[in-house]
Amino acid sequence: MNQHANRIDRRFAALKAAGRKALIPYITAGDPAPAHTVDFMHACVEAGADVIELGVPFSDPMADGPVIQKACERALVHGTRLSHVLEMVAAFRERDSETPVVLMGYLNPIERMGYAAFARQARDAGVDGVLAVDMPPEEMGENAALFADHGLQSIFLLAPTTSEQRATTICHHGQGYLYYVSLKGVTGAATLDAEAVGAQLASLRALTELPLCVGFGIRDGATAAAIGRVADGVIVGSALVGRIAERADSPETIPQALREILGEMREALDRDARA
Repeated sequence: MNQHANRIDRRFAALKAAGRKALIPYITAGDPAPAHTVDFMHACVEAGADVIELGVPFSDPMADGPVIQKACERALVHGTRLSHVLEMVAAFRERDSETPVVLMGYLNPIERMGYAAFARQARDAGVDGVLAVDMPPEEMGENAALFADHGLQSIFLLAPTTSEQRATTICHHGQGYLYYVSLKGVTGAATLDAEAVGAQLASLRALTELPLCVGFGIRDGATAAAIGRVADGVIVGSALVGRIAERADSPETIPQALREILGEMREALDRDARA
């Protein structure tokens, strides 16, 4: 494997050794305009992000709630395409060679680019993992090997509704970490039951040694800390994307807003780790 192949694995190994939890922000590339995305990525890292999930805008983001749907719309108004997203990752890498970047989105833009071309360009840009919501492991076929050959880890979703048989398949094929969807429904949903999530994660731990990271419903330090007690990492998306939306007309204020939200979460997670 080349040096870029497993930044994700290296990061989680370091976190585990330090007894810390991963903080994984999600932002939509190109929102509110493409020129700002790289600055936002650096702001996330400054606030303590361990991995960045960078959303590839798509016209029909069916798994996402209204907050992220609107972010995709704002990005698409500027014509943000997958090729531009890869350019953003390459620009981010000029200053940050260590923070793992996972592209999150849907298969259509990858299909349009072509799987082989995408794998090559994503590797060259410095992408570490791919989470395509509509590409379950059963349907990856030869793309699994293609991605792996280019150092791209395939990251999969699990939900409360996932059967044990299916969870076993996903755990077998997953790499990097598993994204556990804490709630039934779309991104940005409301209430979070950390105890129930903990029970679900306990049964998953019997199936895999991959880090289990939880997304959907994490909006502040308190929810991050509650999930951090039962998971290996927390994924925060709608809370950040909502703040970006509020400040879309003054994008220069967004990096500080991101640092504030993520900084509070980082502090809450680390406080728990020290306790």
